[in-house]
Amino acid sequence: MAAPCEVRHGAEEWDTREQAAEGESRRPSITLLSDAALQTDTDTDSDTEAGTEASEPRERDTPEDIVLEAPANGLAFHPARNLLAAGDVDGDVFVFEYSCREGETKELWSSGHHLKSCRDLAFSEDGRKLITVSKDKAIHILDVEQGRLDKRISKAHGVAINSLLLVDEHLLATGDDSGRIRLWDQRKESPIMDLRHHEEYIADMALDSAKKMLLTASGDGCLGVFNIKRHRFELLSEAQNGDLTSVTLMKRGKKVACGSSEGTIYLFNWNGFGATSDRFALKAESVDCMVPVTDNLLCTGSTDGIIRAVNILPNRVVGSVGQHAGEPVEQLALSHCGQLLASSGHDHRLKFWNMTELRSVVVDDYRKRKKKGGQLQALSSKAWGMDDFFAGLKEEEATVPAPVDDDEEESEDSD
Repeated sequence: MAAPCEVRHGAEEWDTREQAAEGESRRPSITLLSDAALQTDTDTDSDTEAGTEASEPRERDTPEDIVLEAPANGLAFHPARNLLAAGDVDGDVFVFEYSCREGETKELWSSGHHLKSCRDLAFSEDGRKLITVSKDKAIHILDVEQGRLDKRISKAHGVAINSLLLVDEHLLATGDDSGRIRLWDQRKESPIMDLRHHEEYIADMALDSAKKMLLTASGDGCLGVFNIKRHRFELLSEAQNGDLTSVTLMKRGKKVACGSSEGTIYLFNWNGFGATSDRFALKAESVDCMVPVTDNLLCTGSTDGIIRAVNILPNRVVGSVGQHAGEPVEQLALSHCGQLLASSGHDHRLKFWNMTELRSVVVDDYRKRKKKGGQLQALSSKAWGMDDFFAGLKEEEATVPAPVDDDEEESEDSD
């Protein structure tokens, strides 16, 4: 894990009307599952014998779960340090320092500046700032080291902001509940691009490696394409079934994957955004969020509480990474080292999952037919009700399992 680094950052402009309330906005510390009042979900030690000294903290496969007072909408890892930020439906923002040593995950600070639900957040490229957006229509820029509110844009949108994407050191994009996209330069007070071509809320956004084309997934079922270099709209895809809830680039930027409220993943070719090139349906109520793990593998979160590992072309559900006990999965995030996945759910918990083994999985083009009604393959020691950790996925195994029934996918593999 990357070593903690010193961070220094000077204050920017303040909204003086709001600044005076800052001292009253901090919320009480939340509870960690490692505290005496709660047990960890997966590991407990026997009581220490009386009169003996406490043993050294035990190394775990993942950090301990964190319990919040309300479900978290936003989730983000620091780009270099072992920090995780979460924004909840009460408008509170928390930053935690996590560790795989038992009892060492802790809250660093919290902020209650937002008046309504914190919808999304992200760390700046240098890790010095944390940017948050909210249902209260505001954009906040916080100092990561001290948790201080450095800048506020109080009425950044006319309606609730739902999505945030950082472009570079100075630029960021926001999308709201009306389908409007705005591009901001943090050194200015007004947006430098303001476009509205979607008919419904902006659920998620993604950016190409050249930081030129902004892709948007919307509740109107369309994928939007915007040229942020030239500040212009390019096109909308044809409407898909259900809301598009998430978007990410795969296959070294050659494919764009979109999750939907119907539980289908839609694939688009780069520069072929008008219509899908491929699609396949998961045996899931929805695909509410997703995050790429490798060029071929991504993880999805669903309202059924299951976090699935999915391979793109060939299209396969590889197995289950974990779950939130039947509660919907709200958000996923991958750590800076790529070894940990964090998830937030309606059970008020932030959970961590080890990605080390999953990152090495290679899915064969050949898929052996699986018995109908079979369970998903367990891809984590914390996934419930599964045996034979990674059985059938290693090279020495004779066959490659198909964790999903053929009737669980509707797939049209294409290059």
